[in-house]
Amino acid sequence: MEIESGNYQNIVKKESWRTVLTLAYQSLGVVYGDLSISPLYVYKSTFAEDIHHSESNEEIFGVLSFIFWTITLVPLLKYVFIVLRADDNGEGGTFALYSLLCRHARVNSLPSCQLADEQLIEYKTDSIGSSTTPQSGFAASLKSTLEKHGVLQKILLVLALIGTCMVIGDGVLTPAISVFSAVSGVELSMSKEHHKYIEVPAACIILIGLFALQHYGTHKVGFLFAPVILLWLMCISAIGVYNIFHWNPHVYQALSPYYMYKFLKKTQSRGWMSLGGILLCITGSEAMFADLGHFSQLSIKIAFTSLVYPSLILAYMGQAAYLSQHHVIESEYNIGFYVSVPESLRWPVLVIAILAAVVGSQAIITGTFSIIKQCSALGCFPKVKIVHTSSKIHGQIYIPEINWILMVLCLAVTIGFRDTKRLGNASGLAVITVMLVTTCLMSLVIVLCWHKSVFFAIAFVVFFGTIEALYFSASLIKFLEGAWVPIALSFCFLLSMCTWHYGTLKRYEFDVQNKVSVNWLLSLGQTLGIARVRGLGLIHTELVSGVPAIFSHFVTNLPAFHQVLVFLCVKSVPVPHVRPEERFLVGRIGPKEFRIYRCIVRYGYRDVHKDDFEFEGDLVCSIAEFIRTEAATATAAEANGEDDDRMSVVGTCSSYMQGIEDHYESDPDDPDKPGTSEIRSPKPKKKSKSKVKKRVRFVVPETPKIEKETRQELMELSEAREGGVAYIMGNAYMKAKQGSGLVKRLAINVCYEFLRRNTRGPRNMLTSPHASTLEVGMIYHV
Repeated sequence: MEIESGNYQNIVKKESWRTVLTLAYQSLGVVYGDLSISPLYVYKSTFAEDIHHSESNEEIFGVLSFIFWTITLVPLLKYVFIVLRADDNGEGGTFALYSLLCRHARVNSLPSCQLADEQLIEYKTDSIGSSTTPQSGFAASLKSTLEKHGVLQKILLVLALIGTCMVIGDGVLTPAISVFSAVSGVELSMSKEHHKYIEVPAACIILIGLFALQHYGTHKVGFLFAPVILLWLMCISAIGVYNIFHWNPHVYQALSPYYMYKFLKKTQSRGWMSLGGILLCITGSEAMFADLGHFSQLSIKIAFTSLVYPSLILAYMGQAAYLSQHHVIESEYNIGFYVSVPESLRWPVLVIAILAAVVGSQAIITGTFSIIKQCSALGCFPKVKIVHTSSKIHGQIYIPEINWILMVLCLAVTIGFRDTKRLGNASGLAVITVMLVTTCLMSLVIVLCWHKSVFFAIAFVVFFGTIEALYFSASLIKFLEGAWVPIALSFCFLLSMCTWHYGTLKRYEFDVQNKVSVNWLLSLGQTLGIARVRGLGLIHTELVSGVPAIFSHFVTNLPAFHQVLVFLCVKSVPVPHVRPEERFLVGRIGPKEFRIYRCIVRYGYRDVHKDDFEFEGDLVCSIAEFIRTEAATATAAEANGEDDDRMSVVGTCSSYMQGIEDHYESDPDDPDKPGTSEIRSPKPKKKSKSKVKKRVRFVVPETPKIEKETRQELMELSEAREGGVAYIMGNAYMKAKQGSGLVKRLAINVCYEFLRRNTRGPRNMLTSPHASTLEVGMIYHV
């Protein structure tokens, strides 16, 4: 699998119009699935209980006016024209905004940050503005305040996590309300007594099938997503145009804001409470920003403004035009989408609606997987198994544990509620909370990242925050009628995330406080009789400097380690992607003759980790390239045995223009291409499950440019890998210190340990081979 090829999707921004239009077409199935199916349930949820459709039509026209201006102001004005510009090197979403703030204000929650990380190309790249632009007095004081006060940094992190948890909650509620609303079309073909026994089982069967097929990935049927949504948009817009001209050509007058005033004046508090149903017309708007990394700003804007926006407006106007001439319909059926569909088209439209609901649900499920992966990369979610279902489509992932949890919760709310009213209340609160979080984070981005005046940020918060707060209050008032579901789900996920993050920080602090110097460790060699054995030892650690306590614990009990030792730190940095040429940081620990190295592997929160065979090859190549370049550089500093030796940036094998290469061949005796030095390994068979022995051979040409000492070091590295690679990993059990408070003991001894025992360990994180892995147990008293 070519992992690196999908990392820089934002290059399409500079490509031809044909490419942009192709991406705009493809975005229909991925980005706009959820937003496009909202006409299925908006009117039905709005008129469920609080307001009634009267002869004067003031209610239906007022609702239409609210829908029009809500779609115009939030998805169109806020997201398309403002929020989409706040991308993080082409990536979007809640964590993209948080990542931007982390870099510009240095409030990163990751404990293993280094100054070298700030030299990454994507770390310094701004989509708007420049990091060298002088900041205003308020911006400078705000940045200083955030950097000085840890409480504000924690509040910022919790705010981002709340938005993330609500997205996960939306991943439960959106499939339920979408599929249930689509299936509810059968109510027009049978009596009320019978259709309620069909809707729930049919919706559950579709949902089970949807979640059961997740492990196959969507790349095999993904080409159908855009045509389905395109057909659905054309269908609802055509039906809308028909209803407008056939039933009420003057319905366009209801687009005037005056009808909103008349609506609120007549309905008063009941109208305010009904806003929770109107809110559902913008469900899925956040996907335009969250899925930005798969497309481009221009393609998403074109798709929304030219097709999605007018289709939705026509659909809502058509429903309003039909209902304005039918006032007795609610005595037979609930006000819904299907009543406005001509009777001869209801069954074909029902099939298209179900397909569109499945596509929209698939998009939010995939988005949930992606955001959980980002949280896990930034240390805010327990380690879970991540399966990449496509080698060509970047971002197509599957998380088994989360998938089945979502399915169980989705079925529970579908069976428990059994109507769109309470499902709509729950979904609306989740959607509007995410939007409020985005508004708050965007106000900080405007000041700290875009270097705009604080008045722009205040105007942004006041204008959009007021609109969203109005909808939020209307949704929150329905707490007992379904809105408690996203709050309960978010609380559970937020508790897990905060506990995991807290435990991770405590574990890292213990490692930092108990790390030892290599000089102390080697000074024990004479008393302990430490022996060097053949092979390459990889000691996995979270530390970026010093020797971890887990290794000193291992050596003092078993005084032997490998002839070549590498302290390996795999960490995430607050950027979406780390380029291949900047992947590795390599340095020495101790003098050259010790053959001890430190290697820091950096990944972005959207990067894909390579498998063990590719990773091992890149790791050895990077060390060999470090040895070669260090010898070739006249100004290379001599190692002095300190913990914080100079680190060099080394790329993966694919990024080398010359020098070290990694070849996988069936015949290792074939002639080589000339090079400075080379690592060779036999290419593994694709279908073979047995472990392939890795043979490594350096070919070092006889040239005076490479010193004898360097050649000898390269040969020792070759012999060490040929002798076998061993992964030495810590398996730490954390316990709160005696005298700790009740909250800390519950968090560490109960919650964190429960999550650690039931999620993936360090060996699974690196996908290291089971036969070559040695786990060292140790109790951490934090």
